[in-house]
Amino acid sequence: MKDFVKIPERRKGVLIGKNGSVKAELEKATKTKIEVNEDVTIDGEPLNVMKARDIVKAIGRGFPPEKAFKLLDDEFRLVVISLGHESEKKMRRIFSRIIGSGGKCRKKIEMLTNTDICVYGKTVSIIGHWENVEKAGEVIEMLIEGKPHSYVYRRLEEIT
Repeated sequence: MKDFVKIPERRKGVLIGKNGSVKAELEKATKTKIEVNEDVTIDGEPLNVMKARDIVKAIGRGFPPEKAFKLLDDEFRLVVISLGHESEKKMRRIFSRIIGSGGKCRKKIEMLTNTDICVYGKTVSIIGHWENVEKAGEVIEMLIEGKPHSYVYRRLEEIT
């Protein structure tokens, strides 16, 4: 099976790594062949390609490779919430709400849900165990809708 993934140009260097180390590690771990050109091409067995594709997407969405490689474990998943339909001004406001002052809000969500959250480009991405990603996604959606942080924090403590 062959699959193609688009990632931002400035993230391709992270995917390749110093002297090709990240790409080589990913190919070895997933038993795939990866080519980085205009698109990222992944070739191999279907399940391995799907796993490699998720890791490439995570790196493309701003995660460092060590966090993206958590997706090698079948218990972990990646969820990407796109805000591309929002105006630039509204998107900045939403991202500010999700990150919080000094990163406080994002850190609290990560800590209570045991997930990793990355705000990059026009997306918010979450890596974690399946059920934890659902919880983090729920409270992030509340922040996107404009719910007060105090309400979101209470809800977060209820579900964790």
